[in-house]
Amino acid sequence: MHDIHSLTRRGFLKAGSLAGGGLLLSFYLPLPAKGRGLKTPSPTLFTPNAFISISPDNSIKILCNHSEMGQGAYTALTQIVADEMDADWSMISVEPAPANAALYACPAFGMQLTGGSASTNSEYDRLRRVGASARSMLITAAAREWQIDAALLHTENGSVFGPAGKKATYGELVEKSAGILPPKPEGLKLKDPKDFKFIGKSLNRIEVQSKINGSAIFGLDVMIPGMLVAVIERPPVFGSKVKSFNPAKTKSVPGVKHVVQIERGIAVVATGYWAAKKGREVLEIDWDLGPLLNSETLRTDYLELAGTPGKIAAKEGDVTNTSGAATTIEAIYELPFLNHAQMEPLNCTADVKPDSCDIYIGTQGQTIDQMTAAKILGMNPDKVKIHTQLLGGAFGRRAIFDGHITAEAVQTSKAIGEPVKVMWSREDDLKGGYYRPVSLHKLTASIDKNNNPYSWHHRIVCQSFIIGTALESMVVKDGVDTIAVEGASELPYAFPNVQVEWHRGMNLVPTLWMRSVGHSYNAYVKECFIDELATAAGKDPYQFRRGLMDNHTRLRNVLDVAASISGWGKALPAGRARGIAVHESFKSFIAQVAEVSVSNDGKLTVHKVWVAIDCGPVINPGNVRAQMEGSVIFGLTSALYGNISFKEGKVEQSNYYDYKMLRINEAPEVEVKIIDSTASMGGVGEPGVPCVAPTVANAVFVLTKKRLRQLPFPANVRS
Repeated sequence: MHDIHSLTRRGFLKAGSLAGGGLLLSFYLPLPAKGRGLKTPSPTLFTPNAFISISPDNSIKILCNHSEMGQGAYTALTQIVADEMDADWSMISVEPAPANAALYACPAFGMQLTGGSASTNSEYDRLRRVGASARSMLITAAAREWQIDAALLHTENGSVFGPAGKKATYGELVEKSAGILPPKPEGLKLKDPKDFKFIGKSLNRIEVQSKINGSAIFGLDVMIPGMLVAVIERPPVFGSKVKSFNPAKTKSVPGVKHVVQIERGIAVVATGYWAAKKGREVLEIDWDLGPLLNSETLRTDYLELAGTPGKIAAKEGDVTNTSGAATTIEAIYELPFLNHAQMEPLNCTADVKPDSCDIYIGTQGQTIDQMTAAKILGMNPDKVKIHTQLLGGAFGRRAIFDGHITAEAVQTSKAIGEPVKVMWSREDDLKGGYYRPVSLHKLTASIDKNNNPYSWHHRIVCQSFIIGTALESMVVKDGVDTIAVEGASELPYAFPNVQVEWHRGMNLVPTLWMRSVGHSYNAYVKECFIDELATAAGKDPYQFRRGLMDNHTRLRNVLDVAASISGWGKALPAGRARGIAVHESFKSFIAQVAEVSVSNDGKLTVHKVWVAIDCGPVINPGNVRAQMEGSVIFGLTSALYGNISFKEGKVEQSNYYDYKMLRINEAPEVEVKIIDSTASMGGVGEPGVPCVAPTVANAVFVLTKKRLRQLPFPANVRS
């Protein structure tokens, strides 16, 4: 596989050292010349740094180094730049930045990557400086033109103002700004937050209008001259290899042009998708099948592992000392493989030429895709141009280590010598990996004779998608994949005796991070089991949690706010109950309360969910609310329906009819309270997911006295 696995640690960290050690030098220099991978700036543009260009007509273009996949990155990041440069918002447009890790690497990852709910909080400080630097240079240009001390000038709404009614728009200063150097970092003046004009405001999303009028271009919309379309026949069982294939019948299908073998299977290339699909249906392949995984067998293996000690991820006190335990409870929790099920199926268009390559893709990882293609083609990475398109959802599926989406298109285009778009069907996407790992959890906890917590022992069994990649040395500590145990190893509740362990499960299925990653399963287990302990102690679930969180004030505060806005403890209509959960992830703190009812035949209805979030300073409150609302829908979908199962090595689900999505009539009302906070900034794309399922499950218990220890929930939650 041509992938990031072959990248040396030194090479991987090189971009990270540029970003992690402070501000990138390029943020203070004019846009680099052609030798560094970008076109030489036009003399009719003012390019104060790698992110901004200003035209004489006053229009401002912002290059965004994070992908727009529905999470609002284009808007939020532009608000930061625009505020510090005092831009005219109506004159701003946004384009994706080219793939260039030296210029556009995310500080959180050291490469050009969108994920981890890190786009805004990792870019906040440096993008403020990007905007402020441009503003300073424009003021300098005006001061020189007017022969006035720059200290007498100020900016507002895309113009510089001076004494005696002097005014120049940014566009009018374009030519006059030539040759002006950016200010040194220590001399850069940032705004006082009280003077923010755009930051903290619910501005409309920049890209939404194009989505409404149909002009938005997603990966599936890409059309380039001479382009053919390919579908790939991939292994029916993970780990399988092609023994042989007969293309005769496929080549007889009208429109089919090529049938070629690539690394992951056989590519059927045609004039259009339908011809390629029909050609694939009659393709004859003899497979050397891989391991025939069955979900029930895997469960048996995981149960056996859970019965043995694992590698210690967290330890305090001694959980084997039971002398102070008056009541002990045990439980097994199980969560399935999940598919990302993003709305837009995977796709990539590649145009391989003798000395260059153009790739058109909706991607979360420009650096990975660029390196993948360069490795396959034996080219320098700067010969590979990534044209980032809008993403129709991603949730982590388009942030892959091995770059296989890009690899398929590049290998196919190289083989046939023509540009080609590789398209995945929904069935391809569901059956072709990659998945959130299945996990099994064995827990034992106890309370003392005064009904106070005494011990907490959590053993986790799940795969690792980090071990064996370039991130292993940064993520795996003392043999433990810290992503696999995140949300469990940082228990916020005060227990004198705590131990969290991890077993690495069998790597028979390709797995990958999915929205909220390890928190998505560990938070469910933690928040349901703490509820079980509260019941054993005879205490209110909210008060029980609160009493154990003295050392976690931000988390305790959102718990209090969620309880308050939901009216926790007040009488409810007959047949309804509420559940509560609280969790920290991606540097944000969230608590949720759900109100549910259960019919006599066990049908669950979620009526309302209250969300309290402390994510520190907020760039766009409307976007935060949207992310919380979307998180509730996402989390409920997984809790009610999400399940990828295997039989004889094959995925049993194939499309939305058997891998269901939450319908609009099932969606609850969602009320969001954003906490005013000047503390450190956190993310918002993922933190809203972990609490959803346990909040609902805990409410179901109040009505049914049954604990939902296995996801997805059964159709009859009373059974």
